[in-house]
Amino acid sequence: MIRKIIRISESQIPERLRGSRSKILRKIARFGINISGWTIKGKVPDEERIVIIAAPHTSNWDFILAMLAIFGLNIKVRWLGKHSIFKPGFKKFFEWLGGIPVYRDNPSSLIENVINIVKKERSIVIAMTPEGTRKKVKRWKTGFLRIAKQTHSKILLISIDAPTKSIEIGNIFNPTGNSEEDLAYIQKYYSTFRGINPQKS
Repeated sequence: MIRKIIRISESQIPERLRGSRSKILRKIARFGINISGWTIKGKVPDEERIVIIAAPHTSNWDFILAMLAIFGLNIKVRWLGKHSIFKPGFKKFFEWLGGIPVYRDNPSSLIENVINIVKKERSIVIAMTPEGTRKKVKRWKTGFLRIAKQTHSKILLISIDAPTKSIEIGNIFNPTGNSEEDLAYIQKYYSTFRGINPQKS
């Protein structure tokens, strides 16, 4: 008898962090994950507030994969995306998906906006890519550290690994308070994973 591979399950998300998406949407997303051959490994810890950093971000396919994972897991999450994708005609759609536009010329307003959103929610997950771009960069952004500190959120490390076609829900990271040391540790952690476009990892 062939054992069925469980690639994604709502049981990977604690109840207080689950969304209220329709069963049809959840089934479509899980079907998408299953036929793609990707697997979601691990469980999201039962914390009231979480800031997720997901990396390496190297391809536009990351977004589609992330949406399938978010809907399939039925996790209540808001994610940060560059403002240019929130164009007229698409803005409402991306906001419905959970998007928050990022204006790189005014990062302080972004942090204030996120803080206000978190204050309105009893439990919530904020997701972002620390690189801030799909291109390969030497130094990642530190905004997630400030957001986590000011919203009293835990930082959860989630990795994308194309060679194994897996998204791994890692451990909670506890910042030391030294942004440079914290960033160096996190970048070293993610250096073992390869994105969809590995040359950009």
